[in-house]
Amino acid sequence: MAEYDARGKVNRALLICVDDYRRLRPLPAVRDNPRELERVLLAPGTDLFTKGEVVICRPQEPWEVEQALDAVTQEARGLLLVYFSGHGRVGPDGGNLQLMVGASERRHKTVSWQDLVLSYLDNARADRIVIVLECCYAGNAGEAFHACRTPTSLLMAAQPNRRIFSGEEPTGGSVFTRALLRTLEQGIPGKRFVTFEDLVRELREQLAGERTPMGDVWEPRSAKQNTVDDVILSFATPEIRPPTPLRIRLRRRLNSRFRHWFRILMVLAIILVPATAGVVLLNLPNDAEACPPALELRLLTAPEAEPALRQAAFDYEMSDANTRPLNGEGDLPDGCRRAQITVYSAAKDQVDQGFAAAGRWQGEAHGTGKDGPDDQGIDPLHRPGPQPDIWIPESTADYYAARRGMPAKGSPATLHYSAPVAYTPLVVGIPAHRRLDDVEPAAASWRKLLTGTDRTHHDLRLLRPSPVLSGTGLLHTIGLYLTHDGTGTASSGAPDLTLARHAEERLSAPGSQYAGSTELLCSLRPDADAAGAVDRTKSAPLVSEKSLADYNLGRATGSCPALDSPLPLRNRYVAYYPENVPALDHPLIRVDWRGTTDATPRQAAVARFATWLRAPDGGQRTLTAQGYRGVKGTGPAPGSPLLDGRADISLVARTVPFTADPAQVTQVLDGYDKAQRSSQVLVLLDTSTSMADGGRLPTALSAAGRVLEMVGARHTYGLWAFPDRAHPTDADAVRELVPLGSADPAPGRAALDRIAGGELVEHGAAMEEALTRAVRRMKKSPAANKAIVLILDQDDGAGPGRAAGVERTLGTLVEEGPEVPILALVMGKSGCDTFALQRLAGASHGQCVPGGPQAVDTLAGRIASIGTATKGDR
Repeated sequence: MAEYDARGKVNRALLICVDDYRRLRPLPAVRDNPRELERVLLAPGTDLFTKGEVVICRPQEPWEVEQALDAVTQEARGLLLVYFSGHGRVGPDGGNLQLMVGASERRHKTVSWQDLVLSYLDNARADRIVIVLECCYAGNAGEAFHACRTPTSLLMAAQPNRRIFSGEEPTGGSVFTRALLRTLEQGIPGKRFVTFEDLVRELREQLAGERTPMGDVWEPRSAKQNTVDDVILSFATPEIRPPTPLRIRLRRRLNSRFRHWFRILMVLAIILVPATAGVVLLNLPNDAEACPPALELRLLTAPEAEPALRQAAFDYEMSDANTRPLNGEGDLPDGCRRAQITVYSAAKDQVDQGFAAAGRWQGEAHGTGKDGPDDQGIDPLHRPGPQPDIWIPESTADYYAARRGMPAKGSPATLHYSAPVAYTPLVVGIPAHRRLDDVEPAAASWRKLLTGTDRTHHDLRLLRPSPVLSGTGLLHTIGLYLTHDGTGTASSGAPDLTLARHAEERLSAPGSQYAGSTELLCSLRPDADAAGAVDRTKSAPLVSEKSLADYNLGRATGSCPALDSPLPLRNRYVAYYPENVPALDHPLIRVDWRGTTDATPRQAAVARFATWLRAPDGGQRTLTAQGYRGVKGTGPAPGSPLLDGRADISLVARTVPFTADPAQVTQVLDGYDKAQRSSQVLVLLDTSTSMADGGRLPTALSAAGRVLEMVGARHTYGLWAFPDRAHPTDADAVRELVPLGSADPAPGRAALDRIAGGELVEHGAAMEEALTRAVRRMKKSPAANKAIVLILDQDDGAGPGRAAGVERTLGTLVEEGPEVPILALVMGKSGCDTFALQRLAGASHGQCVPGGPQAVDTLAGRIASIGTATKGDR
């Protein structure tokens, strides 16, 4: 997993601690927490923060917290650490966590975690945010946290709905913080540094013997949003510690000298302005303007590549290539960053829609965006995100697919293709205990792979990322269509549609597609069981070599965190390499925007970054260490997962370059579309007022909006809400916002906008009654491929008005034919753990997806497969 190293950047740590309360009981142990934590954060061994970067806040009034948050969120550029230790309170429903300051009463003068703290952090300028909450009910912070847009890691002192003893111990620091300090100060045996995930694991072990006031095991919890990499929090280690790199020591010295001279000059200016203002202005040291703001480059990529490219961007920012003086730029001293790179990601279909509606994309950025005739009301600035300067898709095929959707003339965006920066071959993962007889893993024809996995032989179900959402899925489809007969290559002409249909019969089934390699593999992890999940021992995932190596080695995979050790052999997959199938080649695309005033320096900055990415001693070292194969024959770097035998990959398998032309990509996309059947999806959305708690509503609306992005002439939808605003007390009533069978996303978007504006119902959501009505309606639908997308908080319709036997009626109805898969997104505290949801998902051959950072994309992958079902489904 990539680790984010913030050394040498402008970092901030805000330590908010409250031990003295006017109306609540005091917390004497908290009194020593901030000074001890400051001492450890500034210790040479920790080596992350420098003097002046740690701020202590002991607030008596809420505005003091707001003022401190405002300052650090504006100042931090690298790592922002926010720590709170004090009392915490929640509402009767367990939501709306409140942090208590000195003047707080039970319901007044409190600091809202959701409305105040997260709103400030969401606008922070830091690369990474780490939050530590040590208070009662800290675990309840996870609900609203998933609405964050910035790369953030959250450490909660205990599981949800738990009080803790922290703060009531004798003075000398609270139990939780003492454990945290030990880890940051002493390090972890066998580790060169302490990352966020290391810290979480250590705290769980150290607190395993403690108990909460309710008698439960004291178990810290964690969550991450918009990032799958890890953040280094301390460089302390019991081992021999390597010295701090020279470039970081020089930068710190420069920053320190700048602050020193700046303070002196300010004093002189105040004293001597009347007589010497002109002299002072003329004789400011060069350090005062030594490091002007760096040029920001925005890099858009695929979710699977984001962690590695984040690490590469950081390494580039700190490298000589980005900090040494250049000809013509001698006025910038050595050590100043010329460019800083913001890395973000989006699914393939969202990137395609963004470039297809580039005029709206640019217009939204300038506040003048309007729907074009073909925009379908999409919002590119929301997803994919800001206008990119660089786009690194998973393969050249993604570039051709995006160009295919752009207007021939008039687009404000121009895509400039350049060479690949890294490769990773495509593989088929075969369960280690079911290896294919007489098939060479390093060069297996698709014909032999399909035969070896069919019902007559190993009877394995092929699982593929969606070609609509994933570049990996698209390239696997291209390779399968163009080399399926075992004789051709991916550049040998148009695909045979008969072969394409045969291939799709093996690949298609409700729920068989996923949003990407990592999300697919995460669903197969032994620790990631979910309602309706497939049998991993009878599955063969079509993924990338890198993602399969990460999976086998227990590294972070999609939304699944890293494990302590590689998976045992019985749970691993062996990589089989389809012969003549091109590898993911990750080309670098420069994106120019019409009317940009600083186009020339941006183009030069992109060129410098591209050169560094392809340099053997630059970006290639970073990318190959992450598990990619290098360009120009660059081998794996030390530490690469490809060098570990437990990765079960083959380094002798060759890297096949991409040679297909744009016409072939178009033909494959058309062939894939023709191989699909029409589909119909009914979205059933919980609009009770509890959906507004904890940041659940934005996630729910985003998931419903994702469905609308996939509709068209052959893929129709309906949108129902429950409970019905017109009949709030009628448990069976639903509100049909968009009639079933609509192909126009506009009415659905308008309905979702109204719900976002407050059209919620002050009444419990009777899920089973509403779902019963939806299932009955879909059973009567003439569509061959159909599903219900259920998006809810929880089933809170229990009561005296509930119809007798509703659960039994629904269960029987679901099991009757024709089959209607139920794809559920559940954001309540219990997630998919309830028996009712597990039974419904399993009986309908659907899937239950718990709320979380990847939930919307996970659900989108399942929805994308609804139109692929055929009579040959297993």
